[in-house]
Amino acid sequence: MIDLDKLKQGNRRTLAKAITLVESKLDSHRAQSQDMLNALLPHTGNSIRIGITGIPGVGKSTFIEAFGLHLIAQGKKVAVLAVDPSSPIRGGSILGDKTRMELLSREDNAFIRPSPSEGALGGVAQKTRETMLLCEAAAYDVILVETVGVGQSEYEVAAMVDFFLVLMLPNAGDELQGIKRGIMELADALVINKADGESANLAEQTQGYYKSALQLMKHTSFWQPQVNTCSALNNQGVGDVWTMISQYYQKAQDNAYFDSNRAQQNSQWLKKLIQEMLELRLKQNQAVQKQLPQLQQAVLDREVTPYHAAQTIIDLL
Repeated sequence: MIDLDKLKQGNRRTLAKAITLVESKLDSHRAQSQDMLNALLPHTGNSIRIGITGIPGVGKSTFIEAFGLHLIAQGKKVAVLAVDPSSPIRGGSILGDKTRMELLSREDNAFIRPSPSEGALGGVAQKTRETMLLCEAAAYDVILVETVGVGQSEYEVAAMVDFFLVLMLPNAGDELQGIKRGIMELADALVINKADGESANLAEQTQGYYKSALQLMKHTSFWQPQVNTCSALNNQGVGDVWTMISQYYQKAQDNAYFDSNRAQQNSQWLKKLIQEMLELRLKQNQAVQKQLPQLQQAVLDREVTPYHAAQTIIDLL
């Protein structure tokens, strides 16, 4: 059993055990983890959740380490949840984040947890959302959710954080750098990393380009997406990123957006879970499994419409 008092006191070993329970695919463990989360719910919601993404090679780990150390110096407790891509073939993942953030992992007020993106119900979103709740119950002030590469997980992470930050390279010639326009539209800020040495001038040019591009991408009434430069390696401009996020947080609170956004995220998450649970129930229903191949063949043979076949399946439930 998980000692909830120890978890609320911030015991890292207990927190790690609780996350392992949440990540388990066993039905008995899932039931236990949901009971635990329900008991901890009153102690959650008191952090700021920040999603961080960017193409491979942009320096996410270096930035997160420098940023995390800056936050700890400000008296914050920081949790880093790194969504690790699982192999679609064997399902394994590397989970090497602690070796990439060596200094941060030594800090008492830091907790780093790689989270395999492969999973049962809910995948990335379920495990990461529930892990965030556990970290909040353990009194972590800032939760950083790192995603790898630029793909579907970015959209999922953007839908569960308060502030979404996209890291870029100082390369004005390669304007979009493989970043999808949709992800640009999700960004509350772009931060051009590696703005040092010979790249400093290039970073300023890139900053100017993105500022112009983001003029058209305002997605809340109170916040214009910002473009900052920094050098995580030299620890320059990292504090400015936190100042910017703090300003966003204050404005979101003043405009009553912060709580309403979280409520909306929870509502969307509820709808998604209902859909996934219904799908799971369909797969487990023997009558459905028996009739589904026949109905699929009937649709292929144009004997019935897909709508009629779907209605038959739903009626079996």
